Amino acid sequence: MDHANAALIERFYQAFQQLDAETMSACYAEDVVFGDPVFGELRGSEAGDMWRMLTQRAQDFSVSFNQVDADETSGSAKWIARYMFTQSGRPVVNHVQSRFRFSGGLIVEQRDTFDLWGWTRQALGIKGTLLGWTPFVQGAIRNQARRGLDAWRAKAARG
Repeated sequence: MDHANAALIERFYQAFQQLDAETMSACYAEDVVFGDPVFGELRGSEAGDMWRMLTQRAQDFSVSFNQVDADETSGSAKWIARYMFTQSGRPVVNHVQSRFRFSGGLIVEQRDTFDLWGWTRQALGIKGTLLGWTPFVQGAIRNQARRGLDAWRAKAARG
């Protein structure tokens, strides 16, 4: 176990617990690559901005994490986010597996995986249950998430 990289993962999730996107972003290298089933692949400042947007919008939010493991170049953790999905007002409990790559004491890659259909069932209710497994609905979710992030970033740039 590489204690410095394990501590980096812990710092990242402890900041997430406090909705501190600035500290989360400071754990990333400038050219970080992030990927998950909702936002797809984000690069550089897009990843930090995603966390800024999500932490600013968080309602009834909590996160717990465990199974932190790291060596000199890679690591992993499991985490559970509990929150209110604002667009539907429905509660979500999302179980996520994160895999990391490190360089220079920072996270250079983070890949989060979770059951997108499970997420849609919770977040969207009956529509998610019936259609959340389809590529069409999953694509629409990704497109909406990306448009939301782009709009948030444009507004933040304007100050």
